[in-house]
Amino acid sequence: QVQLVESGGGLVQAGGSTRLSCAVSGSIYSINFMGWYRQDPGKQRELVAGITRGGSTNYADSVKGRFTISRDNAKNTVYLQMNNLKPEDAALYYCSVPILGVTYWGKGTLVTVSS
Repeated sequence: QVQLVESGGGLVQAGGSTRLSCAVSGSIYSINFMGWYRQDPGKQRELVAGITRGGSTNYADSVKGRFTISRDNAKNTVYLQMNNLKPEDAALYYCSVPILGVTYWGKGTLVTVSS
């Protein structure tokens, strides 16, 4: 069993910052890719940022320069630092990891941005 538990988020003012965390536990040997996704109601889930075990990162164009993904391999935890938040960043944020061909998801954490 692999479990992903997100934390952080909540209500943030536009222009503000918050940090999301996602701890992965269970039958894990090694996690290469860890990603943060978000989904608005009625929209498709989109990749916000991803990071490999070696530290290579990629970001959605809409968050480049504002969000930073990082990870602690010893703790199997991935973080998403979100700065200069905009109303359009409001969504349910999920972390996800593929392990041995299976993609695991957390339950999500809600980020609300007030303008």
